[in-house]
Amino acid sequence: MIKLSPINQRRVENFRRNRRGLWSLRLFLLLFVLSLFAEFIANDKPILVGFKGEIYTPVLKNYPETEFGGEFESWTDYKDPFIQELINQDGNGWILWPPVRYSFQTINYDLPVPAPSPPTRDNLLGTDDQGRDVLARVIYGFRISILFAIVLTLLSSVIGVIAGAVQGFYGGRVDLYFQRFIEIWSGLPVLFLLIILSSIVEPNFWWLLGIMLLFSWMSLVDVVRAEFLRGRNLEYVRAARALGLGNRMIMFRHILPNAMVATLTFMPFIFNGSVVTLTALDFLGFGLPPGSPSLGELVAQGKANLHAPWLGISAFLVLSIMLTLLIFIGEAVRDAFDPRKN
Repeated sequence: MIKLSPINQRRVENFRRNRRGLWSLRLFLLLFVLSLFAEFIANDKPILVGFKGEIYTPVLKNYPETEFGGEFESWTDYKDPFIQELINQDGNGWILWPPVRYSFQTINYDLPVPAPSPPTRDNLLGTDDQGRDVLARVIYGFRISILFAIVLTLLSSVIGVIAGAVQGFYGGRVDLYFQRFIEIWSGLPVLFLLIILSSIVEPNFWWLLGIMLLFSWMSLVDVVRAEFLRGRNLEYVRAARALGLGNRMIMFRHILPNAMVATLTFMPFIFNGSVVTLTALDFLGFGLPPGSPSLGELVAQGKANLHAPWLGISAFLVLSIMLTLLIFIGEAVRDAFDPRKN
């Protein structure tokens, strides 16, 4: 068990006292954990198949049609009535489907009306303009947005903390030149660069992450720099120098723990901004590749299909709930680290 210091115990207790932030964290973690198992919640492949005394896991592995008595070596389409009859022909076969029988790219060819179709028992949130299930795309899109935001927030925080620590600790010309570089770098038009690069290479998850990382690390530099500028002249730092400790040890062993208070306070809001950035890029068409499950693409479809309000309403509800939870969590973290409440 991790032993917390008294001040960290008080911070955890302050966070728990914020009921809104605590329940927001619980609900957000529940939704995120569920989205990690999206393949078991929304998929056009069964979770388990029982056939002739053997158990198959189509959700994890592809099986050819001949495995179930078919005639072709192609991958099995389990929604085909012929395949279902082959599996159940001896009366002992069975199929365990996920709650939503559509993946993010599955097209429903049996729609009662032309796509986009309104919500039905088969498609609880309706379909988009290509006949794909909106609920399945929301589940997968939620997962991609959160994973993108987590990776971007962690990487940008690490780079921003290191850059701010170097600036604030050494000061002088190092701080001066670094500040001029940040002023120039932050003035570059990120959207225009993305538009230009999108015409050269096809964007994907890691490509977008790398491009956004080039600019997102600057959000924490000023905060960490200010903490190091303040802390480098304090008495405990002078005592560490007198004892012969090196600059690296002083920076990351003595000053950084104090600077991490401001860093952890800002991280939830950086996380929130990362989600908004990915959604905006997908909405403008410069985000994930076409066909990827994306909340921004769902917003664009809602704008393009005003006669199908379920598209815009679904995107609005998912984004508003997700961002509201993140804001409540960020406010609770900020209040927990507030020294006036300790």
